[in-house]
Amino acid sequence: MARAFLFVLDSFGIGGAPDAGQYGDAGADTLGHIAEYAMTGLADRKGLREGPLNLPHLVSLGLSDAAFMASGAWPAGLNPPARPRGLHGAASETSLGKDTPSGHWEIAGQPVQFEWGYFPAEGPAFDEALVGKFMEAGRIPGILGNRHASGTEIIRDFGAEHIATGKPIFYTSSDSVVQIAAHEEAFGLERLYTLCRKVRDIVDPLNIGRVIARPFLGTEEKGFTRTGNRKDYSVPPPGPTLLDVASEAGREVIAVGKIDDIFAHQGVTKIRKASGNEALFAATLDAMDEAKDGDLVFTNFVDFDMLYGHRRDVPGYAAALEHFDRRLPAVAKKLKPGDLVLMTADHGCDPTWRGTDHTRERVPILGFGPGVQARSIGVRGSYADIGASVARHLKLPATAHGESFL
Repeated sequence: MARAFLFVLDSFGIGGAPDAGQYGDAGADTLGHIAEYAMTGLADRKGLREGPLNLPHLVSLGLSDAAFMASGAWPAGLNPPARPRGLHGAASETSLGKDTPSGHWEIAGQPVQFEWGYFPAEGPAFDEALVGKFMEAGRIPGILGNRHASGTEIIRDFGAEHIATGKPIFYTSSDSVVQIAAHEEAFGLERLYTLCRKVRDIVDPLNIGRVIARPFLGTEEKGFTRTGNRKDYSVPPPGPTLLDVASEAGREVIAVGKIDDIFAHQGVTKIRKASGNEALFAATLDAMDEAKDGDLVFTNFVDFDMLYGHRRDVPGYAAALEHFDRRLPAVAKKLKPGDLVLMTADHGCDPTWRGTDHTRERVPILGFGPGVQARSIGVRGSYADIGASVARHLKLPATAHGESFL
């Protein structure tokens, strides 16, 4: 028995989902399109990056091979090695939806087989009756926004009015979510969290996956910027996950980033918060130092999705991938005999796609560690195979769903 490190590169899909057409995403391919844009110069940005996508460590582990398995196409410029040095494959999502909770829960052994509730894409997102409940429970004079929107755009559009009126900004997306933005100083951070908890109770009967607090700072003159004090209020997973299995067996489950929020604080024994991929990487390395034999470190690297996928920022996404790749040797240096690292994603968010929402895609599975056999695991029928494999590696009881590839 040794340790396991599970890293989710949030939204790093590799195309090829067999049911993508049902979600309006036939042809979406986060990695493939970023690589294609990079080859044509469309992913260049002065002072940030230029040229073909450069991911030598991920490719050496089998990323290009996994992408070919998933979509039937080699990512442009990412020439595969003769023999990948890592365990590599792809996985299809079976959960109904392409939300963050759905993907993470399925990774941890609990696919979502029920329909989430969603809000209308056209017109007001929240009807008058629901807005009235928000106002009464939160003791607020009203709400602003009330539509599908990008988080950065909506605080630009309503930030000044919010400060002047005290009305928080409510918005949603194609995900099952209510997002509430408020100024940390003018409105108050704790007041925002309290409001989100009340809204969580109100939307529970609607089967809404998450209520997200989106605090920001700044002024109309200098611009508004979201802070790192985001907090997600999620419904609990539909059953025991890998995290529950591990913690009930007396293991430490160290959640880095927003993992604790995604799992509604269930099965987590230690929390390490950080804002931004680099800070998340540093927190992960610290957690690796802390983890003992049999423990699990579970990290979500959110910037790929939040900063680049949703904003359709191809150069930013490409640069973030390259930075992550450069940092991987630091993970390898922390490994002990018997350790396992698995890297995957929870959905896609193709930055070349229409709109601002997630895309239905297969995800990569890349694994390495001392003694981990370099081989293809093919295309797995469910993300849940990842959780089942981590459970077997840690000598834990099997998760409810999934088949181990170890």
